Amino acid sequence: MRLFQQFRKILTAFVLILVLTTTAACSGTVQAKQPTNLPVISRTGDYALLARGNSAAGQDFGNWVVQTAKGLVQDAYVRDNNKLGVVITPQVRPNEVKPLAKSLAQGFHKNFPKQDLTILMYAPDKKLILTALYDTQSKQIEYK
Repeated sequence: MRLFQQFRKILTAFVLILVLTTTAACSGTVQAKQPTNLPVISRTGDYALLARGNSAAGQDFGNWVVQTAKGLVQDAYVRDNNKLGVVITPQVRPNEVKPLAKSLAQGFHKNFPKQDLTILMYAPDKKLILTALYDTQSKQIEYK
């Protein structure tokens, strides 16, 4: 009986140490490293392969857009929590680009409120085809 109690105390101490070390290691505040040399989109609208976001929230929203777009979006990225770039698939017809941009602007605004937003729509060949600017004060979208 005494051996069983010692074994139980040792096992309890081991589990406690394991829990405390993993909890302390996982619960600390970890700051994500900001990438120092991000690829830049040129003013001509050329698109290069980019990370989905340069913040955790941006990364999550970019991933969400691609996952929930049901084959309409092949890639998405968020920069500075106010710019959303989207590469559409060939299945998106030209007359569907503007409504898709409007829908993305509404979802983007819900996730990043209180700021003006820019949505850049790229064709499957990665050429800029539409820019939608959402103004928070007027709640209007201007298309260029």
